[in-house]
Amino acid sequence: MNSSTGENNVFFGGGERKYGILSELLLEHIEDVPPGGSIDWATYYFRDRRLAEALVRAHRRGVKVRVCIDGRPRTEHANNKVISILEGRGGIGSGFRKVMPIGRFFRLHIKLFCFSHPYPHAFVGSFNPSGDEPEEEPEILRHIGDQYRGFNVLVSLREPYIVKKLQEHVRWIHRREKRWWLPLALHQNRSISCRDMELFYLPRILPSPLYRFLKAIDRNAHCRIAASHIKGRFPADMLIDLAKRGCKVEVLAEPTERRVPACVEERLKQAGVEIGRTGTENRMPMHDKFMLIFQREKKWVIFGSFNWTSKSMFRNQEIGIISSRRDLYDIFEQRWEELKYSVTTEGNL
Repeated sequence: MNSSTGENNVFFGGGERKYGILSELLLEHIEDVPPGGSIDWATYYFRDRRLAEALVRAHRRGVKVRVCIDGRPRTEHANNKVISILEGRGGIGSGFRKVMPIGRFFRLHIKLFCFSHPYPHAFVGSFNPSGDEPEEEPEILRHIGDQYRGFNVLVSLREPYIVKKLQEHVRWIHRREKRWWLPLALHQNRSISCRDMELFYLPRILPSPLYRFLKAIDRNAHCRIAASHIKGRFPADMLIDLAKRGCKVEVLAEPTERRVPACVEERLKQAGVEIGRTGTENRMPMHDKFMLIFQREKKWVIFGSFNWTSKSMFRNQEIGIISSRRDLYDIFEQRWEELKYSVTTEGNL
């Protein structure tokens, strides 16, 4: 069930929920924006032609539509059909931006969907509109995983200041075709704080708020991580460091060894991290990305687009949010329990 948190709404996919529920959510919000409004999107995989056509219709009725998508994702041709709709004749014109990585660097891995109406709000989370109906390229879906069936989350943020900054971020990406200097930009290294929430972008030159936050956690903390990807020495070391400092660390990971290699899993276990794998490789991928921290009666939830990988920490365009909202924490804690029931391989959980 989707959950409401006052100014924030949390929407989950996967489990017993309807197939494609998050894509339908985005479709409804596209159709709610009237002439004169705005839609600002940035995402990695975008294969859903129904959503692309809805964006074109919005553009034609007078909505200012800006869409940035990765022009060369890991599955290189995955976005081609949507690209042809958005940039082709009758598309959204200058509103479309195909963002090209520089070699292996600066992939647009962010998932950010902003709408001006019926009230300003922005969706942030783990969900790419990467499915398509009818599915004409099942080999692509097999490779990237069926994210319309998998575990995913979108959080709707409604705080006006945060929404304004997120809209500006999409527009900032949209204005820049050459992105090699993004980590050097002042914009990219700023953190945005508002009441009980801190928003940050990756990559950056300055230490990330995530790194600083985890370094400040003491030995009494309980840390639970839902991770679709864990790869690379530094991200694994961040979790191992927590365990070595005396924190209780639990991880629910994606089932495929391509995303969470067995050698990484073994390193985590040897350090005392409790780890289990969720979902099934062919039926229900686990694409959630969040962290729960409980320390001395204080609670935080961290979520966004970033993975526990070197690419996410140092190469990809990502977004993360650290929040101390108790109700938001409670909703993600319920999600943790749901994921825990889907553990399918042996672990310590």
